[in-house]
Amino acid sequence: MKHLVYIGICCFCCHSFFAQQDTLVTAKDTTKLSQIILVAQRKLSNYRQKKTLSSVDAYLEKSNQVTMIKRGNYAWEPSINNMVSDRLNVTINGMQIFGACTDKMDPITSYVDVSNLKQISVSSGQEGTENGHCIGGSIDLQIAASKFNNSGLKTSTDLGYETNGNYKSAGLDLEYSGDKFYLTTDGIFRKSNNYSAGGNQEVLYSQFQKYNISLNGGYKLSTNHTIETHIIYDKATDVGYPALPMDVSLAEALITSATHIYKNELTTIKSLETKLYFNTITHIMDDTKRPDVPIRMDMPGWSDTYGFYTKATLKENKHNILVNLNGFYNRSLAEMTMFSNDTSQPDMFMHTWPDVRTLYSGLFVKDNIALNENETISAGIRLGYHKNKIANKLGFNSLRIFYPKLEDTQTRFLTSLSTDYTYKKENWNAVFGIGYGERAPTVSEGYGNFLFNSFDGYDYIGNPNLKNEKAIEINAKTNYKFNTISLGIESSFFHISNYIIGEIDNSISPMTIGANGVRVYNALNHASIFNIYFNSSIDFSNAFSFNSSIGYNYGSGSNNKNLPLIKPFSYLAEVNYSTAKFNAILQLEGNGNQTKYSPFYGEDETLSYTVLNLNLGNVAYINHNKLIFKYGIENILDTNYSTYADWNNIPRQGRNFYMNASFIVF
Repeated sequence: MKHLVYIGICCFCCHSFFAQQDTLVTAKDTTKLSQIILVAQRKLSNYRQKKTLSSVDAYLEKSNQVTMIKRGNYAWEPSINNMVSDRLNVTINGMQIFGACTDKMDPITSYVDVSNLKQISVSSGQEGTENGHCIGGSIDLQIAASKFNNSGLKTSTDLGYETNGNYKSAGLDLEYSGDKFYLTTDGIFRKSNNYSAGGNQEVLYSQFQKYNISLNGGYKLSTNHTIETHIIYDKATDVGYPALPMDVSLAEALITSATHIYKNELTTIKSLETKLYFNTITHIMDDTKRPDVPIRMDMPGWSDTYGFYTKATLKENKHNILVNLNGFYNRSLAEMTMFSNDTSQPDMFMHTWPDVRTLYSGLFVKDNIALNENETISAGIRLGYHKNKIANKLGFNSLRIFYPKLEDTQTRFLTSLSTDYTYKKENWNAVFGIGYGERAPTVSEGYGNFLFNSFDGYDYIGNPNLKNEKAIEINAKTNYKFNTISLGIESSFFHISNYIIGEIDNSISPMTIGANGVRVYNALNHASIFNIYFNSSIDFSNAFSFNSSIGYNYGSGSNNKNLPLIKPFSYLAEVNYSTAKFNAILQLEGNGNQTKYSPFYGEDETLSYTVLNLNLGNVAYINHNKLIFKYGIENILDTNYSTYADWNNIPRQGRNFYMNASFIVF
């Protein structure tokens, strides 16, 4: 913790120094590989969005690179480039946050709502290391903040209803903006019963209920200096997970931050932002609503994170430099109590996460260099210090059963490098990039103790002796526009050394009743993942347009086994009709037959499917206020299907009629 405090003091000293620079420069636009997904309700609500009250998960699925792993109707786990959250860096406004569930039932994306957010930034591979180390990429959920535009009070109300699952949602937003002060508060409530798959098949334990409240405030100290504060409180209860043997009685998060921002276009240091933050998560799994379980269990988990960052953007001649000095301290603890059905026998207790304390500090630097009007080259580096400490003696001694020479502290140094070249002309652009990255094992991979994975039916045990996972990546993207036709292709290849995955250990007996055995986290010599997508669009007129995308993905390990959760051939086609006050989208989406599945890792074949959706929207103005209607039919043909990303083949929603209404008072 001393390291973190020391670095924080250095950050504020640097902040004071940089704020005094005053050299004149000329700005130069640059191109990034990241994809921006617009989500904010109060900033961007419009009738062209497919469904304004969609969850954050649904918005994320708009990206080619992102797929959501579904264990139920709530809290889907994001996957980028066919790599799940272990290999990603997911942040909220650059803040590190770690889930408190050993079964990944509470991804970070589940603790915010569209009412909180301005946009989501999705970055592929080493382009995603601005806020931390990763292999597959990053997701930064960026909180919406007001501006000092002296617009006074503005309110908006959102109501939504969906027939499938009797799903209801309601939100309220209040925003006040003056010339030196703004304050925004919003809240949203969502509740769903069990949904039905195609053919009116009820999916049991798919219900959920949650509410989310946020408060944002800002004060302008001077022309160049402002202070902002953010508070988010999110609470979900009675969350069912039909693909898992347990449900969730409580998932609760408090996310807070205070930020000082300096901006000055007349200086070399264009902006300097320093944030201090704290977040705490409580997650409780139980099986009290499941009938006839072999043994009753309670599995609570806690995660607390303290952190900071200082980000600076500098422009000098042809150089556009971003510097990010950041650090965090996290505490992750999880327990399991097994209640004996025989009152004469004692209950059993163990630590599934043995109170692991993680200290991290790192520095990221990236320089975008404008070579000329058409060409840009960039280079980035992240260096990090990563330290784990097991604070619970009982949990430490439990792991020493498997690792007698285990020490309670593990220190690692992490490196990330990336560079890309961009060529832009009026009707054509291309990007080529290469990168190298490392990541440390997660708490589960390093220190988990008998974590049951219902996907393959094995208990998992962590391995604190794992080496850093390392990846070399190559990516390329090009887009061409000819009159009203746009064509694009994007592709990436990852060669991952020390690929962390569970390997069967027949010498250890499982803890979970009915488990197939025990897997210990180990590392394949290497693994390879390849992705390619073709995108096209045609504007037939100002009103009519057509968009399409097809993709192919492949993944295998050095053991000659297919990697699990690799997306099969996929396609999407949309016909759009849009006028000033009306919008309609007819959408066809589907996957091909999954032929390269991985039975060795518990995966089975999923069949091909096609789903048809219709989305409609209207906008009306009432005395300068805006009324937005979004309505439509999802899965029009009531197809009963599962995708490769549906845990244990749980079926997705059947036919669903929905309506969203938003009324914005200016």
